[in-house]
Amino acid sequence: MGGAGCLNVQQRRERPIREPRPTQMTEITTFAQPSPNARAGVVLMLLAMVMFSLNDVLGKWLVATYSVSQLMLIRSVAALVVLSPLFWRTGPRQLLAVDKPWLHMARALFFVFEASAFYFAVAYMSLADAMTYWLAAPIYVAAVSPLFLGEHVGWRRWSAILIGFAGVLIALEPSEKTFALPALVALAGSIAFGLAMVLGRSLRTTPDTTLVFWQAAAAAIVSLVIILVEPAQWAPVRPLDFGLLCLLGVVAMSAHMLVNRSLKLADAATVVPLQYTLLLWAIAFGWLFFGDLPRPAMLAGAALIVLSGLFIFFRELKLKREGRL
Repeated sequence: MGGAGCLNVQQRRERPIREPRPTQMTEITTFAQPSPNARAGVVLMLLAMVMFSLNDVLGKWLVATYSVSQLMLIRSVAALVVLSPLFWRTGPRQLLAVDKPWLHMARALFFVFEASAFYFAVAYMSLADAMTYWLAAPIYVAAVSPLFLGEHVGWRRWSAILIGFAGVLIALEPSEKTFALPALVALAGSIAFGLAMVLGRSLRTTPDTTLVFWQAAAAAIVSLVIILVEPAQWAPVRPLDFGLLCLLGVVAMSAHMLVNRSLKLADAATVVPLQYTLLLWAIAFGWLFFGDLPRPAMLAGAALIVLSGLFIFFRELKLKREGRL
């Protein structure tokens, strides 16, 4: 999504951390009282989802005036500027001299496409409709994992994957009208998000700072090239709007940091399902700010997508605990 990447927890969970945690990812305690750290993790995850949703509202409002390329350029440059002290401390060698540079480039370009697709889609669709497609990304990851990662997917997860795809079709509500460009772009963007998550699993040993740098730099470069080729993509920016465009990058970056902190304080089984509250906020903010009401087909499809995504997530946790994944 515009702050896309919040559902990709694989490489973050495997990064070394300094904070003590009450449980490991593979140790899910059912009856123990939640620790203060776990409660803080829940609060931070919920706050991050609110920030992502507000970021999407802001993006939908701004893209009505400015092109997606202009929005992406200013947003990405702002994120790079705010993160520049962290990049400076990391050093250019660690940022640029990476293993598997082609995978880094492919992942970054997938994220550029999915973020651009999201902003294009929400210019014509409700936030809830667009968010429904993006929530299906973990289903795509599970579907392509045997091909790209060599992971075995059993019949239970394949059943959940098929149910999730059925949810996408129901939400799409196939007809001549719904197969318009915005819906197809949204679908393509959510698939690109899933592919970027798959590549993230292959780069899980790479520091988060390096991943963020490649992602933001790629977005800035691609957007700048598009604007240079097609100058009509750039419009004069009012001072207030410039501040809001910069805020897009800062809010998304802050939300990602909250997600990372949440995953360090609490078990993934506790906080990751909370990411599906994005849909609730998309429905609420879409109605509050834009007067959009969710379609019945969207709600039905979203329910199947969320249920199948949660089943896949908890099934993978169980397999990891048993050492089978």
